[in-house]
Amino acid sequence: MRIAKSVQSLVPYTPGEQPKARSVIKLNTNENPYPPSPLIEKVLASFDLDRLRRYPDPVFRELREKIAEIYHTSPSRVFVGNGSDEVLTLAARAFVDDDEAIGSFDPSYSLYKTLAAIRDVPFVPSPLADDFSWAEPVTRGPDGRPVALFLLTNPNAPTSILYPSELVQAFARSFPGVVIVDEAYADFADSSCVPLAADPSDANVIVMRTLSKSYSLAGLRLGFCIGPEDLVEALYKVKDSYNVDALAQACALAALSDQPWMRRNTSKVLKTREETASELRRRGWDVPPSQSNFLFARPAHRPAAELFEALRARNIFVRYFPGPRTGDRLRISVGTDADMASLLAALQELDA
Repeated sequence: MRIAKSVQSLVPYTPGEQPKARSVIKLNTNENPYPPSPLIEKVLASFDLDRLRRYPDPVFRELREKIAEIYHTSPSRVFVGNGSDEVLTLAARAFVDDDEAIGSFDPSYSLYKTLAAIRDVPFVPSPLADDFSWAEPVTRGPDGRPVALFLLTNPNAPTSILYPSELVQAFARSFPGVVIVDEAYADFADSSCVPLAADPSDANVIVMRTLSKSYSLAGLRLGFCIGPEDLVEALYKVKDSYNVDALAQACALAALSDQPWMRRNTSKVLKTREETASELRRRGWDVPPSQSNFLFARPAHRPAAELFEALRARNIFVRYFPGPRTGDRLRISVGTDADMASLLAALQELDA
């Protein structure tokens, strides 16, 4: 069996560990600790099974209308994917030629480098400043290939830092390619770049959202993006025929229709985030100001790798990213108040 050379050498994306045991404190994959809207339970209870023998709406009309209503745009500027990761995959297919490259900040979402490898084009990192603040994006690779697609997580992962929309807009207006602003965590932040995607003068900006975080639907796999009509149309050209199933569309519509529930959950996460960050700082940890549902923190007294293993042995799962820019820190998802109290108690016992 022949496997493409680019796949043979591919280093796959490594997702966060999904422990099988139920009695764990899971703070490693940025999931929402609170349940999704009860409207979804009603959808599941009343869903007409006859719909499952038929193909779903391939262009998600109801869902796009709801998204357009929430974000004050038109359905023609909305695309829906099987998770935001699919939107990223399709963007790499639609906006990058073989003699071009994909870029992002470093450190950022590690899937971006994998997407470039799958697409078999160079990945061009743009190193962030020492404090993880904005740095001038690199728009050409060492071999001279231009970056055609720049993937910009905002707030950034794993650093949790939000970049001002003015900086994003200034970069996009000077960049000849497509800028995708990945706003997976934007509902936990103070601002959003969605207005850029709706502004006709910003003809190369797509803003992407997911229901995995603020809507507590990581298990559903649904993401969407808003952008210029020609770019959205290109995504429709390269997507699978029926990429979002009927049940996911129905559940997503229910979740998006219950904005108060989502806002209450995010408010609880924000309160717990600030309380936990303050306590860690009091203990000597370095904790940048987070605009997400996680903290990217450097321990005060023990190496991050060692502490990661010590917590794991106690069934407390956080995320550790080896490497020169990230290896001295832990990424800690914000759980319930009880989850974070258990984490802090364990850290106290470990003298961390």
